[in-house]
Amino acid sequence: MKTPAPTPPPDALAGLLAAVKTAGDTTAGKSLPPVHLWNPPHCGSIGLRIARDGRWFYQGSVIQRPAMVRLFSTILRKDPDEFVLVTPVEKISIEVEDAPFLAVEMKVEGAGADQVISLRTNVDDWVTLDGAHPLRVDIGSADGLKPYVLIRGDLWALLTRALVHDLVALAQTQTHDGQCMFGVMSAGHFMPLARADQLDGLA
Repeated sequence: MKTPAPTPPPDALAGLLAAVKTAGDTTAGKSLPPVHLWNPPHCGSIGLRIARDGRWFYQGSVIQRPAMVRLFSTILRKDPDEFVLVTPVEKISIEVEDAPFLAVEMKVEGAGADQVISLRTNVDDWVTLDGAHPLRVDIGSADGLKPYVLIRGDLWALLTRALVHDLVALAQTQTHDGQCMFGVMSAGHFMPLARADQLDGLA
């Protein structure tokens, strides 16, 4: 029988926030903390959750401070069995209902083979669709196309429905890996969205 995690103290979130700020001080000048290098003790759960709509919750209440969410997002990591928030001194479980991020804004530069598509997440990370930040697409009967873009590590952002429609408007049909695929060009890479014969009703 699995032993339940201890009930977090009332100031657990404040303690985590202080640890994050301390970690930021030790990595000054770097864009993101090196969470892949840290292996602190696992301290269980304190009731953190990222909902499907991108909102962060703490013990059932929405975290209303965007700056706090942004700060916590910089120490988010996907381990083999779960998502965690990591500092040099502790590792905290966090529930993620779908993807940890949402892609909420798109910028397009150039056209044709020179087209470059960039996406902004709900925590203000910008990435360019390219070899390091590919798309993956889930196709469901209810949701249609659900494209995700890789942000970093194994952390993905789900594109909002509005962005899906914008992306589809830029798409073209092209032979890819021997199949006729519907997708977009960005930074010299063809990003498949679906087989051409799957298009009707998906987006």
